[in-house]
Amino acid sequence: MNAPLSAERAQEIYEKYRDFTMISPDVYALNLSLCSEEAPETGCIVECGVWRGGMAAGICDVLPGRKVYLFDSFEGLPPATDIDGQAALEWQSRKDEPTYFDNCRAEQHFALRAMSMSQGGSVDLRPGWFKDTVPGFVPEEPIAVLRLDGDWYDSTMVCLEALYPRVMDGGLIIIDDYYAWDGCARAVHDYLSRYGIVDRIRQRGEWFCFMRKQGPRKLPT
Repeated sequence: MNAPLSAERAQEIYEKYRDFTMISPDVYALNLSLCSEEAPETGCIVECGVWRGGMAAGICDVLPGRKVYLFDSFEGLPPATDIDGQAALEWQSRKDEPTYFDNCRAEQHFALRAMSMSQGGSVDLRPGWFKDTVPGFVPEEPIAVLRLDGDWYDSTMVCLEALYPRVMDGGLIIIDDYYAWDGCARAVHDYLSRYGIVDRIRQRGEWFCFMRKQGPRKLPT
């Protein structure tokens, strides 16, 4: 395990990208510290749900030189459905909410700008709806960090179905909306149950959820 990321360094990175992220400073720092301290030493970074790219860029500053794949519609979120819960349906209908952010829509140039400011390696931007861009995707190397920020059930499920198998043993799966939206949490539990996966859902702070992919277990001898 690497040395802990200092609070000062995390704040410095947040300030660098604060115009490119809607994530709160404390949760942003938790993303950075987890990746800095516990990500595998090799492997690529994949983010599904990019907005302006500020979170992915920050991760690249603590995991420099990695290949980065960024998936986003760059057209905002698809319509929420009943499985996403009443709160999601109501949020998407209230366009005057301060947290609406134009239905989480952002132009691609924001993400490209954020990534150009980062210490990341090559960047592969994959615009389009997840259902069209994620299935069949094969990265050049196993995934070390998979960050899911798709909000809704269907968006989360399609990413888990296609990408979870491509995460290396010991890799990190960060689930941004697990505590925010019912549909995201349901998709995670449905996916794990469907395939009999017993990786633990872990928590830091009040709102930060992640898993570490476990390899085959060996019984003690």
